[in-house]
Amino acid sequence: MSLERRPAMVIVGPPGAGKTTVGRVLARRLGVEFTDVDALLVERAGKPIADIFLQDGEDVFRAMEREVVAEALAGTDGVLALGGGSVLAAQTRERLRGHRVVYLTVGLADGLRRTGMSTARPLLAGVNPRATFKALLDARAPLYREVATVEIETDRRSANQVARAVLVAVGELAASAPDEPVDPDDPLDLPTPHESALLPDPGLRP
Repeated sequence: MSLERRPAMVIVGPPGAGKTTVGRVLARRLGVEFTDVDALLVERAGKPIADIFLQDGEDVFRAMEREVVAEALAGTDGVLALGGGSVLAAQTRERLRGHRVVYLTVGLADGLRRTGMSTARPLLAGVNPRATFKALLDARAPLYREVATVEIETDRRSANQVARAVLVAVGELAASAPDEPVDPDDPLDLPTPHESALLPDPGLRP
């Protein structure tokens, strides 16, 4: 009988925090696989998340999300990134107890720039996306903190800087370890600029 697998690290946070980008960098540095719950949902449903919301409704999406998260928590052993709203489910928050959970925070300004108010993020669509995003951040922050082992700020930081901060915070890297040289040609070494919309995509899909 196979033993239950367990993620090395679970990443949570609001839209625009860089969960997927930073998660891939962490997986690369730790030498493990990366799994994105949103990607699993799209694969299972056979359509984009925005279409699940539009065609089936949020209740159907959240039920599917709870199921996929439960399976991923028991079936992956690398870095696992949850969807921004996964922590809304009490069952999911309970399942996260005992896991090493990293909460990536993002401020309102950086979050808006990084998401770009994309139609792929249905909860951010509306007449006043800024107010919607602020309300989302305010409502979910206590839930992220409830499940988090560590909390890492991402504003004005590159993906590599965030990943280093995570590794130091969870004890995988000594705080005294020298910084890696900054490569100006590596998008992962570029902090989110004032006029940018998105955190750089690392292009690290296995």
